[in-house]
Amino acid sequence: MNHLNRKSGLMTRAAGCIIACAVLGIGVWAQDTSVTTVQHGPSSFDTQVRNAEVVYVEGNDLVLKLEHGRLEHLVVPVSDKFHVDGRELTVYDLKPGTKLTETITTTTSPRYVNTIRTIEGKVWHVSAPKTVILSLGDGTQKQYTVPDHAKFTIDGQSGKTVFDLKKGMRVQATVVADSAHDVIEQSKTVVGQAPPTLEIPEQVGTLLFTP
Repeated sequence: MNHLNRKSGLMTRAAGCIIACAVLGIGVWAQDTSVTTVQHGPSSFDTQVRNAEVVYVEGNDLVLKLEHGRLEHLVVPVSDKFHVDGRELTVYDLKPGTKLTETITTTTSPRYVNTIRTIEGKVWHVSAPKTVILSLGDGTQKQYTVPDHAKFTIDGQSGKTVFDLKKGMRVQATVVADSAHDVIEQSKTVVGQAPPTLEIPEQVGTLLFTP
């Protein structure tokens, strides 16, 4: 019963930079090498509890009355279990009037990934001063971000900038990519209390109410 407003399943942010040395000419493609490290940050926990009462249940369609009085219609998987008065029930076993308490614990575990890759490619397109697209040895093209401090060596002359790059120039580069992923996991527990058993007689005559 994933019914709470929850955090997004997967939050990802990534940034990449390229520090490169470029030389004109044609030569043998250098072999790409890559090193990846993964670090796990401390996990954080968030627990939310809500109470509801079963109003209607038909098959696996469940209508609940929430604490603030709003009605909520749910289609409950058969695999979901409810612990009511010490018994494990499915949605088919619930009765109107059953009071449910749902506890959801969300665990967020940061996962930091750092990849360092040495590449060699040809300049495919330059959008100075920030980006360059390289054709790599496997035939693919990939865009990289060029830091403000990046310097290139062209025809033996060092100190060149991204503005000096031209299509077809061969580039050797070290690419550093950092990204942070939040791994979200959720656990859920639903317990309940069955409605009291009442003897309901057949209506006779006019239906009256006491004040």
